[in-house]
Parts: sequence; structure tokens; C-alpha cells
Amino acid sequence: MNTLDNTAAPAVNPVTNPAANPIAAPAQSLAAARPFQPKYMLLVVALIVALLVPFFVKDPSHQNLAILILMAAQLGVAWNIIGGYAGQISLGHAAFYGLGAYTSTMLLTLAGLNAWLAILAGGVLAAIISLVIGWSCFRLKGHYFAMATIAVAEIIQIIFTNWEYAGAAVGLTIPMDKQGWGVLIFAEKEPYYYLALGLLLLTLLANFLIEKSYLGYYFRAIKDEPDAARSLGISLSKYKQIAFAVSSFFTAIGGSLYAQKELYIDPASVLHTGLSIKMALVSILGGVGTLFGPIVGAGILTLIEEGTRMFFGGSGRGTDLIIYAALIVVIAVYYPSGVLGWFRQVFARRKARQTQQAKGEQA
Repeated sequence: MNTLDNTAAPAVNPVTNPAANPIAAPAQSLAAARPFQPKYMLLVVALIVALLVPFFVKDPSHQNLAILILMAAQLGVAWNIIGGYAGQISLGHAAFYGLGAYTSTMLLTLAGLNAWLAILAGGVLAAIISLVIGWSCFRLKGHYFAMATIAVAEIIQIIFTNWEYAGAAVGLTIPMDKQGWGVLIFAEKEPYYYLALGLLLLTLLANFLIEKSYLGYYFRAIKDEPDAARSLGISLSKYKQIAFAVSSFFTAIGGSLYAQKELYIDPASVLHTGLSIKMALVSILGGVGTLFGPIVGAGILTLIEEGTRMFFGGSGRGTDLIIYAALIVVIAVYYPSGVLGWFRQVFARRKARQTQQAKGEQA
């Protein structure tokens, strides 16, 4: 005679057993796949510290140093779009830096345009001119493209040096008859610090969005495997132009900020080739093709530049360039991935040793 088993089945808790709760299961699996990473907390702390710097650093010279680091970092991040992600080494980015500075200054002083609109106009004009330059220069590859960008930058410098309406070799001065956020002219350093920080964060955001979008994948494909990218239907010239235009836009905005800060520009200060080299070196030293590498490189190079100026004065002119050259050699030979890449290698080796030690102890 068969009997029924009346033993009740154990209750299933949908919280502890995700399989019993199909709605909660994906969320829990996603949380397990993406554990909290300390680097996010580190970024938040770094941002808070950056925002609080003017409250604790009151010396104008030290504030100016912080501004220079932020501005150099912003230029390195902007250059990183074309040189790091797309792999096109431009050594003529000073042309767009100067175009932004001259455009905003002329529109502000000669046309009376609002400073914010003048800065935006400088960025848009630089992006448009970059499309014209890229149309011809991107037919070249490798060091030929780099030399072509240098030639274009020299041509633009000659034009502004002989253009009387733009002040020629004498340059242009922004008068301080008005001050405030409407004209972006201030007697103190704090507003310029926050302007530089805001521009750096905006440029970093643009880089992050590019890196995580299809553009980032296309740029890396063009950099690493251009023939394979072309075979997949990716237009190399089109996406090189996009990278060049975005990079030029933010570089020009950086030039406009320099003009507003210094209240004086001339071809020697905003169009010289050494400025283009510094933009590239900032990114290469910190870690080309990485999001935060140019910030590290900017901190190192700016401290070297200002330190040599402080210790050697006029007698040590060119000392920073000698140190730059030495750094280029060291990076190219020993640390091609830059300072950030070197740190990652150190941490990776340390983690591997800890893992091996843990396995040895378990055995």
C-alpha cells in the first residue's frame, strides 16, 4: 500500500538563493561581477583635494604653480586624443593653441564679444582649420605626418608674426578695465585655478566618453592595426579627422584660457614649436593612451620647468630642455608605457608574487 510523503519541502529564501528570484539574480550577479574598486574612492578623494587646494594654499606663487600644472595636464589630455588613442603623432599642436588664444583675444578686445563666446569661437575655429589641415596631412604616415604638422605650425606662426591687425610680433594685450566672470579677468589667482580645473575635468570627461564609445575602439584599431581596420570598413581618414578636430578644439580652449590668465599673448608665447613638444611629452611621460597619464606627466614636467627656472634663473636657460631630452631617451628605452605604465607593472609584479606566496603556503 502506497503512502503519501507529507514531509514539507524546506522554504526557499529568494534573497539567499538568487535562482529562486529571477529579478534579483541579474542584479546580484552584476554586483558580484563588478566589486567595489579602491581606485574610485581614490579618484573622489583626489577631486576633493583639488577643489580644496585654494583654501589651504594662499601663496600666489604656489597657486600659480598649481594652475600651470592643471593647464599643462589639460593640454596633454587634449593631445592624447590624437596622439594616444588614434596614434597620430602631431608635433604642431601649438598652432591650435595659438589660434584659440588669438581668436578669443581679438574677439574680446577688438570686437567686444562676450569672453565665454569668444573662447568657444576659438575652439570651433581651431577644429574647422584642423579639418582642412588633416585633409592633406593625413595622406602622410608616421614621421612624415609629424614633420608636416611642424611645418603647418611654423607657417601659422609666421602669419601671425607679420599680421599687423593681430599685433604682429608685438602681440596683443587684454585690458583690465573690467573684471569678473563675464569677462574672465581677475586680480586673484583662485578663479583661474578653478577655471583650469574645470577645463581639465571637461577634457577628461571627453576622453572618457571617447574611450568607452565606439570611437575609442575605432581609434585604437587605427593605431594598432590600420590595415585590419580598413578591411572591416572603418574609414581611416574620417576617424583620424574626428580625433584631430576634437583634440584641436580642446587645445584651442586651453590657449584661450592662457590668454585670459596672462592678459598678453604674442607668437613667441603661444605658437612656438617647443610648446607642441611639451604637449606630446606630457602625455608620453605620464602614459600615452591612458586617461590619467598626462596628469602625472604634467606634474613632473611643470615641476622640472619651474624648478630649473627657480634654481638657475636666466643663466640656466635651456636646462629644462636638456632634462626633457634625457627623459625622452629614458622613456623610449626603459619605460615605453610611461610612468603610469611603470607603476602598473610594479603593482602587477607585486600582486603576482603575493599570489605565488599564497599558493606556496597552501601547498
